[in-house]
Amino acid sequence: MEKGKIGVQMMMLKEEIRRDGMRTAMEKLADLGYHAVEVSQIPMTPENIRELQYADQNLGIQTVSMSCGLEDLSPDYKYPGDTLANDFNKIVEDCQAVNCGILRIGMLPLHSAVSPEKMMEMIQRCEEYAAALKTHGIDFYYHAHTMEFYRWKGKPVLTHMKEQTKVLGFELDSHWMWRGGVDPVSYIRSFQGRVRLLHLKDYRIGLVSDPTHMPSDIFGPLEEFAEVGEGCLDMPAIIQAGLESGSEYFLIEQDKQYGRNVYDSLRMSRDNLIKMGYADWF
Repeated sequence: MEKGKIGVQMMMLKEEIRRDGMRTAMEKLADLGYHAVEVSQIPMTPENIRELQYADQNLGIQTVSMSCGLEDLSPDYKYPGDTLANDFNKIVEDCQAVNCGILRIGMLPLHSAVSPEKMMEMIQRCEEYAAALKTHGIDFYYHAHTMEFYRWKGKPVLTHMKEQTKVLGFELDSHWMWRGGVDPVSYIRSFQGRVRLLHLKDYRIGLVSDPTHMPSDIFGPLEEFAEVGEGCLDMPAIIQAGLESGSEYFLIEQDKQYGRNVYDSLRMSRDNLIKMGYADWF
């Protein structure tokens, strides 16, 4: 069967990297058997670029995608990192320095989330940047959460985004698709050829942690991010749909571990994926 490559969304390790450094985190990932990463929420300093190069050359860990912001939210609220509006040349140079051919924006600017029209204006700016990045050999991808599944004119805004763009790619996420009210398998297939990146994130329902306290929202906090294979999603079907739709990189992301060590969570996801038959995808 055809194979993809399973990797890790480095957002999960931002605190560990801040505390222990990039090299230690990469060495631990290599020890766990991971050989691909998507870099996000980690400053692209010269030192961290060198550590990504080290990981590639000495640990066999490929940087398959990197992240940036689109623009500042306002003159008074700066995006906490590099943006295409402010740092286009640096971002391109950073990608080239680590042989990374995919760049992604991890979340829409919140001022664009107030209406479908604003979201569509934002995605057109992404399409323009996608065309500009393409001239440097870089594919530009947009990562969706749940807001993009707001229904507008009979379908999710994200579907309109796909239909109104040609160059831009879309990084779909198994958890957010399910939470957004669509079937991940069929929705992935509707993005044929636009999904080189796919996030593997499971979904589960937790239990009440403090029965003596009645919060204003008792049900929302019970929705949890789960290790791959520890929730209710049909991960083999999702992975197969991604593979058939052109996905190359299947990146484990778990926004919260609920007290579990992040490396233990990654070990659990790895072990479950191996049991599912994906040992040679690592």
